[in-house]
Amino acid sequence: METFFQQVINGLVLGSMYALVALGYTMVYGIINLINFAHGEILMVGALTAWTVITALQGSGLPGWALMLIGLVCAVLVCCVLNFVVEKVAYRPLRNAPRLAPLITAMGMSLLLQVLAMIVWKPNPKPFPRLLPSDPINLGGPVITVTQCLILGLTVVILAALVYLVSATRLGRAMRATAENPRVAGLMGVKPDFIISTTFVIGAALAAVAGLMWAANYGVAQHSMGFLPGLKAFTAAVLGGIGNLAGAVLGGVLLGLLEAIGAGYLGELTGGVLGSHYVDIFAFVALILVLTLRPSGLLGERVADRA
Repeated sequence: METFFQQVINGLVLGSMYALVALGYTMVYGIINLINFAHGEILMVGALTAWTVITALQGSGLPGWALMLIGLVCAVLVCCVLNFVVEKVAYRPLRNAPRLAPLITAMGMSLLLQVLAMIVWKPNPKPFPRLLPSDPINLGGPVITVTQCLILGLTVVILAALVYLVSATRLGRAMRATAENPRVAGLMGVKPDFIISTTFVIGAALAAVAGLMWAANYGVAQHSMGFLPGLKAFTAAVLGGIGNLAGAVLGGVLLGLLEAIGAGYLGELTGGVLGSHYVDIFAFVALILVLTLRPSGLLGERVADRA
């Protein structure tokens, strides 16, 4: 039973990181019906930017939490500028093109960002410094680290902030209006181009946070680290109901739990045929089942509220 609860904690942490990335996917999709497959690479850029800043400042005598905060701010700024440029250069000219064109462009941008990151940061994995206390907190058997507590707390705070932003602010109303009908929203004084760019910037900030948390939790950053989390976060967004903020978080948490619990028991259930390194199959089996049985996701896409 102790193993089960430990895997539940691991799954909640993993699912929270998926949820942060899935929120970026679902916000962009809610506004312009575009799947930004380069979003995982924004996570990677955030992690490597934070690594660069933190390693450069390690000899300054600053405490670990201050280094993490500075690294996070720099990562958010770089990722926001990058995603703003990506939207301007790669997606805006294709906004009225057939849907296949921006999809292919998104895949090409993903590969381009990976190659550029490999040139800038080199292909070898970067050990990420341990900035917070590494002693585990005992929960009566299962354990959790300070970094994992931070990940869970950030996810809750960010989701609450996004829900408030979308439902109770002027920007949120403009987002909902643009999602409903950009042309009519423009006639009512909303600037759709500004709203779309702002949505990309918010998604980039979420990916930057997820990138730093991912690197801090697993202790490594590299140019290819964003592809699989990005793909799984997209799966989580579809699982929960893409276009729905709560659905993105629900899908991320469920996917994280499914992977973690599966990793703990897969070898035992299959008699050793499949081990924990086969855990990636769960995400894509879940995606197939959801697309087959409930294409709108667990919560469905609430067209009037999507953002």
